[in-house]
Amino acid sequence: MNLKVVDMSRVLAGPVCSMMLGDLGADVIKVERPGEGDETRGWGPPFNPDGESAYFLAINRNKKSLAADLSDEADRAVVLNLIRGADVVLENFLPGSLERLGLDAGKLLEENPSLIWCTISGFGPESARPGYDFVIQAECGWMAITGEREGAPMKVGVALADVVAGKDAAIAILAAVAERAEGSLPSSKRRIDISLADSARAALVNVAQNVLVSGNDAGRWGNAHPNLVPYQLFEAADRPLVIAVGNDGQWRACANALGLDDLAQDVALSTNAGRLKHRDRVVTAFAERVREMGAQHWIDRLQSVSVPCGLVRSVAEALAATDADARTGVRPSVPGSVRMPPPKLDEHGDAIRSLGWRTFQR
Repeated sequence: MNLKVVDMSRVLAGPVCSMMLGDLGADVIKVERPGEGDETRGWGPPFNPDGESAYFLAINRNKKSLAADLSDEADRAVVLNLIRGADVVLENFLPGSLERLGLDAGKLLEENPSLIWCTISGFGPESARPGYDFVIQAECGWMAITGEREGAPMKVGVALADVVAGKDAAIAILAAVAERAEGSLPSSKRRIDISLADSARAALVNVAQNVLVSGNDAGRWGNAHPNLVPYQLFEAADRPLVIAVGNDGQWRACANALGLDDLAQDVALSTNAGRLKHRDRVVTAFAERVREMGAQHWIDRLQSVSVPCGLVRSVAEALAATDADARTGVRPSVPGSVRMPPPKLDEHGDAIRSLGWRTFQR
């Protein structure tokens, strides 16, 4: 992909976006503050033997690093020159911050009619609130639906609002690039605003729609599902597993595989609506049966009849099943490749200052 990206974002959502573009082949220059760089460089331990934080390494491969003080005239000139030759600028500065530093998005978009500018914020372009994932999860309904039914609200174990927003930004950028390739792109479409709050609310998907359709607020279901039964965690004799029945055919196959023929033949349970009505009966019977044998025994039986199920694996177990590297992270989730490890701070500064985008010549 012949795309030049100036990435002035930091922390998680923006770097996820630019890493995805880099995985797909874009040339990405990561502009960082001199001295400390992206603050995630210090978000550890753990640090690798070179002193690089695992957090930073996870989301910054396939980029070159330039340390530049945007308040310094010479450094600002370097960045402006990069922007003038770029296809995309990505940033997550608070409103007005870049303008005060002499980097006015509106003027730069006028100057370069092919430039695409993407801003990622916490709560939208009109808000000066910083948007950290934890706050977004709290305010956008995620914590209210995560955790045990009688327990406290909980955040998701990954900063998923940031990740979703980063992916949304990548999609929006690539859509603009595709439309630009068909002809001139209207200025309104060259200025992209992605907010963590908008991404998080949209990611509520069926939970949001349940509330809109029913008029009833959503609650926490722990490891169960508000719309499907059985669709939850069960404790086997040795370890937990999940069973995820998504249709009536899977239900009959699942109940029979567990030896619960009476449930499989019960007309009252033949539809998902019926199973929802009799949730306690179904879940109690499943829990008692699954507890009798080891998890792999049930996994083998259920998979033999194509019932979705799985062991609850640790992160280490999950990583053992895929390509992952302590320097470059988990393999790309898109059809891309790892071409460069995450950069040291200002690792490519001299080359970028002297060669500009030619530093990527292959």
